[in-house]
Amino acid sequence: MGTHYSGPESDKLTLNAFIKLMRATESINNRLNRHLADADLTVSQFGTLEALYHLGPLNQRAIGEKILKSGGNITMVVDNLEKCGYVKRKKDPSDRRAVLIHLTKEGDKFIKGFFPKHLEKIKDEFSVLTDEEKVQLAALCKKLGLREDG
Repeated sequence: MGTHYSGPESDKLTLNAFIKLMRATESINNRLNRHLADADLTVSQFGTLEALYHLGPLNQRAIGEKILKSGGNITMVVDNLEKCGYVKRKKDPSDRRAVLIHLTKEGDKFIKGFFPKHLEKIKDEFSVLTDEEKVQLAALCKKLGLREDG
């Protein structure tokens, strides 16, 4: 279903594209979030574990930048992951004022086992697209995401 707006055609095209993008995003997120919830993870917790798994120890600011969350939110996410035994805060040896977040052995084992299953879910979601369409979609999303405020 598209827009019921009756303005100029260019406005209708923009609104229809926006509605379809938001609906597709919500639909995919809802299906993938069920998979995360089954593992007792929030999207932010998964994003943090995934970032640490692929990038190594990071400070909370860097994690927030990677998963697009605020500092306060990341503190709570790290606190909860620490309670689960998945991460540990450690002083940064190169800067005594800084703290790095590390995966624990348990966290590393968990994300190593969980990530491939999550990737399969994502691949299944995108299986309706050809490789060329995936490239086009990625380029269009990047173009929208990197748009400067005007």
